[in-house]
Amino acid sequence: MVKEKKKAADIEKEPKKMEKAASSANEISDAGRRNFIKAMGIIAVGAGLALTLRGVVQSIIPPSVGISGFPTLTLVDQSGNPIHTSSLKVNDPAIVAFNYPLQNEPNFLLRLGDSSNNDVAIPGGVSVSNPGGSSYASLAGQGPYKSVVASSAICQHLGCEPPNIRFYPPSSSTFPGLIECNCHGSQYDPYKGFGVVKSPTQFALPSVVISWDSATDTYQVSNMIGPTIHGHSSDLTGGTPLTSTSSTAIYNVT
Repeated sequence: MVKEKKKAADIEKEPKKMEKAASSANEISDAGRRNFIKAMGIIAVGAGLALTLRGVVQSIIPPSVGISGFPTLTLVDQSGNPIHTSSLKVNDPAIVAFNYPLQNEPNFLLRLGDSSNNDVAIPGGVSVSNPGGSSYASLAGQGPYKSVVASSAICQHLGCEPPNIRFYPPSSSTFPGLIECNCHGSQYDPYKGFGVVKSPTQFALPSVVISWDSATDTYQVSNMIGPTIHGHSSDLTGGTPLTSTSSTAIYNVT
């Protein structure tokens, strides 16, 4: 009789045990789902953070553009016609520029003269003042009067560009015969290889190698010498390629 009562009690408890076991299994399942959702959330946040960091890094470190060497390009006007010496004004107070070797790298194009606007022959081989690095020999002027020179138009201090940095003719009452950056007062001498005249810049403006064809009175650019262009790990990286593989157009900066 006692055994029968105990058996009946065990039978009565069995559904409760099963219910409890099922509840435990559900709790384990729910916990697993919650952990899975948390894990997916962490992965999503991590992926988003990775994309954000990638964008930040790309904005700090310019992308490589894949140019393996300096192109040789003819200087042309906005219509695509080669420029001639007569196209360039001696001591032009306007800012004449062209992009080279990449699309986002403006350069000055100058036909230098004296205070009376007569062409001045620019000799090569002058030691360039370059306090932040080793000195080097300047390039000679080109053209029939050896007066045409070119350099990067990006200030070597903090990267200011035209019109904040510009050439002042020898007749100027402010910075005669100098390139001056009005952002922080850096000055360069285009008559002496674009060397440093006044800090805070510690580097000369990189010079553009120009050649002149006397038969056609046309100009080509083919290289750069001196320090690396400001803001770039090399002169050939950190920007977009020029659209033309044969020429680059001059333009005025206002």
